[in-house]
Amino acid sequence: MFLKLEGLNVTGSIKIKTAIGLVEDLERQGIAKPNKTVIVESSSGNLGLALSMVCAIKGYEFICVTDPNANRATIKGMELYGARVIVVKERDSAGGFLESRFKTIDHILQSEPNAVWLNQYSNIANKNVHAEQTANEIAREFDKVDWVFVGAGTTGTLAGVSERLRQEFPKIKVIAVEPAGSVTFGGAPGKRKIPGIGTSVRPKLADLAHPDRVVAVSEGRTVEACLSFVRDYHLLIGGSTGTVLAAVQELAPEFSPGETIVAISPDLGEKYLDTIYDPTWVEENITLLEVEKQAELAMGK
Repeated sequence: MFLKLEGLNVTGSIKIKTAIGLVEDLERQGIAKPNKTVIVESSSGNLGLALSMVCAIKGYEFICVTDPNANRATIKGMELYGARVIVVKERDSAGGFLESRFKTIDHILQSEPNAVWLNQYSNIANKNVHAEQTANEIAREFDKVDWVFVGAGTTGTLAGVSERLRQEFPKIKVIAVEPAGSVTFGGAPGKRKIPGIGTSVRPKLADLAHPDRVVAVSEGRTVEACLSFVRDYHLLIGGSTGTVLAAVQELAPEFSPGETIVAISPDLGEKYLDTIYDPTWVEENITLLEVEKQAELAMGK
């Protein structure tokens, strides 16, 4: 079992690859022009932070549309890089914030003539950068990979990794992991508190992902996996990683001796000290939310 630690990238997550790939794709098309184009994106945190740095370096104004689940440290980081951060507080029809974020972006595009939306949710450049980089990094390390576990958010990483690794390892089993309450692969919509994984609006890139299995993980299990990993391996991991590791644990009885299992860890856990690793926050946000969900199920809602 191998865990690919993307949290060691600059800005602390896998999303720096996505940020560079999306912006440079616009530049190749002649759409983005430094000191003129205003780049706009919806992000729960990590891509927003990565884009803030990339745009600061390249000379673009950047507007990030996020929601209350974003970590305070990430929002502060974006602002320090010079980004304008808009926090959308209205939940959408699926109980999340993504549809509300999209409406805010539409308003920005209508009012700002130089604004361009990267749209990580349907932009093929999102998939391609992870096929070219993330998947190839895995392929170079192993003679064979039997299972790969990838958290599903925009599904850009999932689509790129699954496409490329299936070419390299035709018998590989690709496992998509999402939180309970995410609608990406047909799950029932529900409120979620841990950012960076899952959606309340199915992203178009999901049509290109084609996982062999989808595992939905409750946020309570995500927290347990994060805390267990810290105790056993002495490394803080982010919520998406905890979700992925909970899925690995669930399917572990199906692994055969000698198989190689790879899981992708999108980020580390320092940004989550006030949330996932804070017992009070977990009690108020995760435990009570799961009690509420159980009560609704018992009442047949």
